[in-house]
Amino acid sequence: PRWVAIACALLVIGTAESADNSVKQFSYKSTDIKAGLTLLSGAGGNIAVLQSDNGVLVVDNGLERNDKALQAALEQFGGRAMYVLNTHWHGDHTGGNRALSEQATILAHENVRLRLAGQDNDDADKSVADAFPDITYDDGITLHFGGQTVRVVHFPGGHTDGDSVVYFEPAHVVHLGDLMFADYFPYVDVDSGGSVTGYINNVAAIEAQLDDEHIVIPGHGQITDKQGVRRFHQMMIETTTAIAEMKSAGQSLQQIQQQGLGDKWQGWGDFFIDESRWISIVYNDL
Repeated sequence: PRWVAIACALLVIGTAESADNSVKQFSYKSTDIKAGLTLLSGAGGNIAVLQSDNGVLVVDNGLERNDKALQAALEQFGGRAMYVLNTHWHGDHTGGNRALSEQATILAHENVRLRLAGQDNDDADKSVADAFPDITYDDGITLHFGGQTVRVVHFPGGHTDGDSVVYFEPAHVVHLGDLMFADYFPYVDVDSGGSVTGYINNVAAIEAQLDDEHIVIPGHGQITDKQGVRRFHQMMIETTTAIAEMKSAGQSLQQIQQQGLGDKWQGWGDFFIDESRWISIVYNDL
């Protein structure tokens, strides 16, 4: 069943990046970016924190089981969480909603609320069922916070149907959510309105908006830049083209998986979407 697949995927995301959680208490790695922006990483999706004199704005908030670690990480900034932005509905990005909901206003695309509430998805993640977004938007929304203009833009039909990209200006920093897995094959949640073609088109549109000075925070992986986005985009184009050509030539999914995509993309399967699963995602969505 689809809910089992999503649950397993999110479990792997959480454990792949922090395999020793069961041995010692987890804590987020904190990396200063610039202009009051900090990256929290180590499990689940990458979290961006923007500081101000009155509190912080948080983009994504990790897995629910790491709530205490998130609270501890935010304490270093000395203020309460005032705003929380969800880039999409998956539990490795919204698991902290409940813990932050008493102090913060949660914002997300309207489809994020629908899926968290289960109105558009019977198997929606119930771990945040009491902490849906307070404010939803369609095309996007803009906040002015911490000396930054925080522009949130909806990119439909890529990773899911509720993906948002968050631009911080004048810092020239952008959080792409799961519209980017830096140097990894991505997960495309077709059952949540995502598509391989839509994903590729969205990444192309995002890349066109960036310049060489942008700092890019992916949903998973290391901080990168426009060249990293271009590399990710090129991988998607080349691998999907290769899979499509093999499928058109009459090869089965199993035959393509056995043949593989070549040495060029070998390292891209080192996260939770390995080469075989990426081939399956693309093959079944063509």
